[in-house]
Amino acid sequence: MKKTTNWARVFYDEVEPIRLRDPLGEILGAVEEGEPFTYTFKEAVLISGHSCPAVSGAYLVTLKALKTLYADEMPVRGHIEVLIKGKASDLSYGPQSQVIMLITGASGETGFKGLGGRHGRCNLLHFDPTEFQFNTYFFRRTDTGRTVKVTYDPQTVPEDPRISTLIKLVLSGTAVASEAEEFRNLWQEKVRKILIDYDEYPGLVEVTEVTDVAFPGDTK
Repeated sequence: MKKTTNWARVFYDEVEPIRLRDPLGEILGAVEEGEPFTYTFKEAVLISGHSCPAVSGAYLVTLKALKTLYADEMPVRGHIEVLIKGKASDLSYGPQSQVIMLITGASGETGFKGLGGRHGRCNLLHFDPTEFQFNTYFFRRTDTGRTVKVTYDPQTVPEDPRISTLIKLVLSGTAVASEAEEFRNLWQEKVRKILIDYDEYPGLVEVTEVTDVAFPGDTK
Protein backbone atom coordinates (compact mmCIF):
# COMPACT_ATOMS: atom_id res chain seq x y z
CA MET A 1 0.00 0.00 0.00
CA LYS A 2 1.41 3.34 -1.06
CA LYS A 3 2.06 5.63 1.92
CA THR A 4 2.24 8.95 0.07
CA THR A 5 -0.38 10.91 -1.84
CA ASN A 6 -1.10 9.63 -5.34
CA TRP A 7 -1.33 12.98 -7.10
CA ALA A 8 -3.51 13.17 -10.21
CA ARG A 9 -1.72 16.18 -11.71
CA VAL A 10 1.83 15.97 -13.01
CA PHE A 11 2.19 19.76 -13.23
CA TYR A 12 2.27 20.04 -9.42
CA ASP A 13 5.90 18.93 -9.68
CA GLU A 14 6.62 21.80 -12.07
CA VAL A 15 5.53 24.56 -9.68
CA GLU A 16 8.44 26.56 -8.29
CA PRO A 17 9.13 25.59 -4.66
CA ILE A 18 9.50 28.16 -1.87
CA ARG A 19 12.55 27.85 0.38
CA LEU A 20 12.91 29.61 3.71
CA ARG A 21 15.20 29.30 6.69
CA ASP A 22 13.44 28.78 10.00
CA PRO A 23 15.72 29.60 12.95
CA LEU A 24 13.36 27.83 15.35
CA GLY A 25 13.53 24.66 13.30
CA GLU A 26 17.32 24.86 13.41
CA ILE A 27 17.48 25.48 17.17
CA LEU A 28 15.21 22.54 17.93
CA GLY A 29 16.94 20.20 15.51
CA ALA A 30 14.40 19.70 12.74
CA VAL A 31 17.03 20.76 10.19
CA GLU A 32 20.74 21.50 10.31
CA GLU A 33 21.79 25.12 10.78
CA GLY A 34 21.43 27.05 7.53
CA GLU A 35 19.40 24.30 5.88
CA PRO A 36 16.11 25.67 4.53
CA PHE A 37 12.63 24.26 4.68
CA THR A 38 11.22 23.64 1.22
CA TYR A 39 7.51 24.18 0.61
CA THR A 40 5.83 23.04 -2.58
CA PHE A 41 2.37 23.58 -3.98
CA LYS A 42 1.57 20.06 -2.87
CA GLU A 43 1.79 21.20 0.76
CA ALA A 44 -0.68 23.98 -0.02
CA VAL A 45 -3.06 21.39 -1.46
CA LEU A 46 -2.61 19.14 1.55
CA ILE A 47 -3.48 21.87 4.06
CA SER A 48 -6.44 23.00 1.93
CA GLY A 49 -7.69 19.60 0.88
CA HIS A 50 -8.13 20.75 -2.71
CA SER A 51 -6.55 22.67 -5.57
CA CYS A 52 -8.29 25.75 -6.97
CA PRO A 53 -7.59 29.33 -8.15
CA ALA A 54 -7.79 30.59 -4.55
CA VAL A 55 -5.29 28.09 -3.17
CA SER A 56 -2.95 28.49 -6.12
CA GLY A 57 -3.32 32.25 -5.83
CA ALA A 58 -2.29 32.23 -2.17
CA TYR A 59 0.78 30.18 -3.06
CA LEU A 60 1.72 32.44 -5.97
CA VAL A 61 1.12 35.64 -3.97
CA THR A 62 3.43 34.37 -1.24
CA LEU A 63 6.09 33.28 -3.72
CA LYS A 64 6.10 36.67 -5.43
CA ALA A 65 6.04 38.63 -2.17
CA LEU A 66 9.04 36.79 -0.76
CA LYS A 67 11.02 37.16 -3.98
CA THR A 68 10.59 40.93 -3.82
CA LEU A 69 11.11 41.29 -0.06
CA TYR A 70 14.29 39.24 0.04
CA ALA A 71 15.69 39.47 -3.49
CA ASP A 72 18.86 37.33 -3.41
CA GLU A 73 18.59 36.59 0.32
CA MET A 74 17.03 33.48 1.79
CA PRO A 75 13.63 34.37 3.32
CA VAL A 76 13.33 33.75 7.04
CA ARG A 77 10.21 31.99 8.25
CA GLY A 78 8.77 33.63 11.35
CA HIS A 79 10.21 37.03 10.40
CA ILE A 80 7.34 37.92 8.06
CA GLU A 81 4.17 39.79 8.98
CA VAL A 82 1.07 39.68 6.79
CA LEU A 83 -1.95 41.97 6.51
CA ILE A 84 -4.96 40.88 4.44
CA LYS A 85 -7.39 43.60 3.43
CA GLY A 86 -10.75 42.30 4.54
CA LYS A 87 -12.40 39.92 6.99
CA ALA A 88 -11.44 36.25 7.16
CA SER A 89 -14.89 35.49 5.76
CA ASP A 90 -14.44 37.76 2.72
CA LEU A 91 -13.70 36.13 -0.64
CA SER A 92 -11.40 33.14 0.02
CA TYR A 93 -9.28 35.01 2.55
CA GLY A 94 -9.75 32.39 5.27
CA PRO A 95 -8.47 29.38 3.29
CA GLN A 96 -5.82 31.52 1.62
CA SER A 97 -4.53 32.68 4.99
CA GLN A 98 -3.89 29.05 5.94
CA VAL A 99 -1.61 28.63 2.92
CA ILE A 100 0.20 31.89 3.69
CA MET A 101 0.58 30.87 7.34
CA LEU A 102 1.96 27.46 6.39
CA ILE A 103 4.73 28.99 4.30
CA THR A 104 5.63 32.18 6.20
CA GLY A 105 4.90 31.02 9.74
CA ALA A 106 2.86 34.18 10.33
CA SER A 107 -0.14 33.30 12.48
CA GLY A 108 -2.96 34.91 14.42
CA GLU A 109 -3.51 34.49 18.13
CA THR A 110 -3.31 30.68 17.88
CA GLY A 111 0.31 30.79 16.69
CA PHE A 112 3.45 29.79 18.55
CA LYS A 113 4.16 32.33 21.28
CA GLY A 114 7.92 31.99 21.27
CA LEU A 115 10.86 30.33 22.94
CA GLY A 116 12.85 32.32 25.47
CA GLY A 117 11.17 35.48 24.28
CA ARG A 118 12.14 34.87 20.65
CA HIS A 119 10.81 33.15 17.55
CA GLY A 120 7.15 33.89 18.23
CA ARG A 121 4.74 33.65 15.29
CA CYS A 122 1.47 34.65 16.95
CA ASN A 123 -0.12 37.95 15.97
CA LEU A 124 1.87 38.20 12.74
CA LEU A 125 -1.12 37.46 10.50
CA HIS A 126 -3.83 40.12 10.45
CA PHE A 127 -7.13 40.78 8.72
CA ASP A 128 -8.39 44.33 8.19
CA PRO A 129 -12.21 44.25 8.46
CA THR A 130 -12.44 48.04 8.24
CA GLU A 131 -11.06 48.46 4.71
CA PHE A 132 -11.87 45.67 2.27
CA GLN A 133 -9.78 45.55 -0.91
CA PHE A 134 -10.16 42.90 -3.60
CA ASN A 135 -7.52 40.16 -3.24
CA THR A 136 -4.99 42.51 -1.63
CA TYR A 137 -2.26 41.40 0.73
CA PHE A 138 0.65 43.15 2.46
CA PHE A 139 3.83 41.34 3.48
CA ARG A 140 6.40 42.96 5.78
CA ARG A 141 9.82 41.88 6.98
CA THR A 142 9.95 42.24 10.74
CA ASP A 143 13.72 42.80 10.70
CA THR A 144 13.90 45.64 8.16
CA GLY A 145 10.29 46.85 7.87
CA ARG A 146 10.42 46.47 4.10
CA THR A 147 6.85 46.02 2.88
CA VAL A 148 5.19 44.97 -0.35
CA LYS A 149 1.60 45.14 -1.54
CA VAL A 150 0.46 42.17 -3.61
CA THR A 151 -2.75 42.04 -5.62
CA TYR A 152 -4.18 38.95 -7.28
CA ASP A 153 -6.80 38.81 -10.02
CA PRO A 154 -7.55 35.28 -11.27
CA GLN A 155 -10.08 36.71 -13.72
CA THR A 156 -7.15 37.65 -15.97
CA VAL A 157 -6.80 33.93 -16.73
CA PRO A 158 -9.55 32.89 -19.16
CA GLU A 159 -11.84 30.13 -17.98
CA ASP A 160 -13.23 27.54 -20.35
CA PRO A 161 -16.98 28.26 -20.70
CA ARG A 162 -17.75 24.56 -20.33
CA ILE A 163 -16.79 24.70 -16.64
CA SER A 164 -19.95 26.52 -15.57
CA THR A 165 -22.17 23.84 -17.11
CA LEU A 166 -20.09 20.89 -16.00
CA ILE A 167 -19.74 21.98 -12.38
CA LYS A 168 -23.52 22.07 -12.02
CA LEU A 169 -23.71 18.48 -13.23
CA VAL A 170 -20.90 17.40 -10.92
CA LEU A 171 -22.34 19.09 -7.83
CA SER A 172 -25.83 17.76 -8.51
CA GLY A 173 -24.49 14.24 -8.92
CA THR A 174 -25.87 13.92 -12.45
CA ALA A 175 -22.57 14.07 -14.35
CA VAL A 176 -21.52 10.92 -16.16
CA ALA A 177 -17.91 9.75 -15.76
CA SER A 178 -16.69 11.48 -18.92
CA GLU A 179 -18.28 14.78 -17.88
CA ALA A 180 -16.80 14.59 -14.39
CA GLU A 181 -13.34 13.89 -15.84
CA GLU A 182 -13.66 16.74 -18.33
CA PHE A 183 -14.61 19.11 -15.51
CA ARG A 184 -11.61 18.08 -13.40
CA ASN A 185 -9.25 18.55 -16.33
CA LEU A 186 -10.60 22.00 -17.19
CA TRP A 187 -10.58 23.08 -13.54
CA GLN A 188 -7.00 21.99 -12.99
CA GLU A 189 -5.90 23.53 -16.29
CA LYS A 190 -6.76 26.97 -14.91
CA VAL A 191 -4.76 26.18 -11.79
CA ARG A 192 -1.84 25.15 -13.98
CA LYS A 193 -1.99 28.40 -15.93
CA ILE A 194 -1.96 30.42 -12.70
CA LEU A 195 1.05 28.60 -11.28
CA ILE A 196 3.09 27.87 -14.40
CA ASP A 197 2.08 30.38 -17.08
CA TYR A 198 1.50 33.42 -14.82
CA ASP A 199 3.81 35.66 -16.87
CA GLU A 200 1.42 35.31 -19.80
CA TYR A 201 -1.39 37.07 -17.92
CA PRO A 202 -0.65 40.71 -17.10
CA GLY A 203 -2.38 41.79 -13.92
CA LEU A 204 -2.66 38.30 -12.47
CA VAL A 205 -0.22 39.14 -9.69
CA GLU A 206 1.21 42.60 -9.13
CA VAL A 207 3.80 43.41 -6.46
CA THR A 208 4.57 46.95 -5.35
CA GLU A 209 6.93 48.10 -2.62
CA VAL A 210 5.18 50.48 -0.21
CA THR A 211 6.16 52.58 2.79
CA ASP A 212 2.91 53.99 4.15
CA VAL A 213 0.98 50.93 5.40
CA ALA A 214 0.19 50.56 9.09
CA PHE A 215 -0.12 47.08 10.56
CA PRO A 216 -2.13 46.38 13.73
CA GLY A 217 0.05 47.09 16.73
CA ASP A 218 2.22 49.66 14.99
CA THR A 219 2.99 52.71 17.12
CA LYS A 220 2.76 56.10 15.48
